[in-house]
Amino acid sequence: MTGVERQRNEGRLSAGSSEEGAERPPAPDDAPETAADAPGEPAGTEPGSGSAGPGRDVPGEVFAVRDRVTWRAVWRLAAFLILFVASIGFVTGGVIRGAGVGSITFMVIGVAGFLLFGAGLAVSLGGLVARRPVLELDASGVRRPARWPLPRRAGRLLPWDEVAAITALRRGVPGTRRGEQDYVVFLPTQELAEMARTSDRPVLVALTMRDVPATAAAVPWCFAVGPGWDAALPKIVKEARRRRRVPVIDRRTR
Repeated sequence: MTGVERQRNEGRLSAGSSEEGAERPPAPDDAPETAADAPGEPAGTEPGSGSAGPGRDVPGEVFAVRDRVTWRAVWRLAAFLILFVASIGFVTGGVIRGAGVGSITFMVIGVAGFLLFGAGLAVSLGGLVARRPVLELDASGVRRPARWPLPRRAGRLLPWDEVAAITALRRGVPGTRRGEQDYVVFLPTQELAEMARTSDRPVLVALTMRDVPATAAAVPWCFAVGPGWDAALPKIVKEARRRRRVPVIDRRTR
């Protein structure tokens, strides 16, 4: 993502949070309805405090975010293919050389590589072909689809009633090789929402880590926004708030 695009996205989403980390509509083009002008919602209704309301048009379609096919994925597939073919060569070479310690060693290495790199090749190729979404939003809640080759029923669902807030975070150091990484986190408890509003930015990194017990409930619903995603962070937030008006907390830059 270029610097101009990042600044544009920051401007849109940062407009979606107030000075205290509470919600405020993004830029005019992406701004969701406020509680006062949403059909069927009386003025002064707390955003995210209830369902969308019987008079409000809640989208019934599924909003799916997918990872585009990138050169990195293609090179990974090519690497697995080369190593898979090399493993077959090891096995073939061991068979041709006949009995012996060297031949057996070649065959063992070849069989191990055949199984390991063959599995990697199958997963990489299947993922490119299946192209399952990395994130889904629908009327029932937030879905994390299972990755291929797991069955679709293995995916997880966070109902909207359990979403206390949405927060946007950023990790990394600008100017380095890895650069910065944006995250969108659907917070399942009010305690985590309060933490996202009030904690210092270094503390918020815990929301993106798997080995921190205090934030373990947020880990399944933390999504690293990849450069190949076909929807930007402001678009994801807008689509989420079309389905449930939950508070948005932008902590990427402060």
